[in-house]
Amino acid sequence: LCPVFSLLPDLQPISHFFAESSSRTRLVGGRHRCEGRVEVERDGQWGTVCDDGWGMKDVEVVCRELGCGAATGTPSGTLYKPLAEKDQKVLIQAVNCSGMESKLIHCEQEEDVFDCSHNEDAGAMCEIPETVRLVGGPGRCKGRVEVKHREQWGTVCKAGWNLSAAKVVCRQLGCGRATLTQRCCNKDTQGQGPIWLSKVSCSGQEGSLQDCPSGLWGKNNCTHDEDTWVECEDPFDLRLVGGDTRCSGRLEVLHKGEWGSVCDDGWGEKEEKVVCKQLGCGESIFLSAKARRNFGLGAGRIWLDDVHCSGKEQSLEQCQHRFWGHHNCNHKEDVATDNNNNKPHTIQLLNMRTKSILKIIELTPLY
Repeated sequence: LCPVFSLLPDLQPISHFFAESSSRTRLVGGRHRCEGRVEVERDGQWGTVCDDGWGMKDVEVVCRELGCGAATGTPSGTLYKPLAEKDQKVLIQAVNCSGMESKLIHCEQEEDVFDCSHNEDAGAMCEIPETVRLVGGPGRCKGRVEVKHREQWGTVCKAGWNLSAAKVVCRQLGCGRATLTQRCCNKDTQGQGPIWLSKVSCSGQEGSLQDCPSGLWGKNNCTHDEDTWVECEDPFDLRLVGGDTRCSGRLEVLHKGEWGSVCDDGWGEKEEKVVCKQLGCGESIFLSAKARRNFGLGAGRIWLDDVHCSGKEQSLEQCQHRFWGHHNCNHKEDVATDNNNNKPHTIQLLNMRTKSILKIIELTPLY
């Protein structure tokens, strides 16, 4: 590494605190409202944050400001789609929070951004605060819908409830697709506390149940005979096996404790995009059937077939597919993918005197 000297040693970056009235913060493109690319609003204009110096203390402040849970990661903002618009500015850089601030605008930061592009946009991951849960069912993804209000859990009346609302709950809980929504319950599974919500009307696109229009909290004529019951598919894990890195190989999904493959019927670039996004990999190389076999054939169950994604989903479980285990495939049709942004790179170090190669270093992405 070569030493770097400042040409203007007497000049210092202009660091300051935003006036509180001039800025807000949001997370864009994540799986839920507590994850995504960090954007701030200044004087009515939304822009991104440069990730120079960005760290966990900065994310802690973002999570606190948005009413989310604990900070869990500092991902690149480029992982989240849609990407920032070309005419959208990078508004701040060199954010330096102590971790105790209530808002990002209270942290020291530089407003005059001159050397950052959208390839350096900052991201944030926070836990989702527990404001909705499913109770009384087999596992956390099935049960009576309960919401938390004024630090007390209560139920949701079935009046106005539909599958779109169930989709929001399943997504908010990190579960799979909504498969059932019905009126609850027998006496053993009825709620006993307040009935907080009724006439909930969701489009299915909301990030949380609290974002859906509803009647006034606690104002309804419902009884616990009308409590709402929702069932979601259990979330499933993905992995790529048989490749050189974790971002290449035959695709397998975990269901009922057993790994199985995915059939390539209907499989295309949009589905590949979702898999790579879920695994935190870059863009994929779409492989021919012959090339996919280089990763070997599966030997167990074929869990999924006819998978169809729009490309906007954050995980494969949000895409349409046949029921688990229903297919007309064999293992010669197993899906596999390769990732052109995550292959090891090599650097050759040259002896400048003899012009000979001293060493070859393989750089493998850190996961």
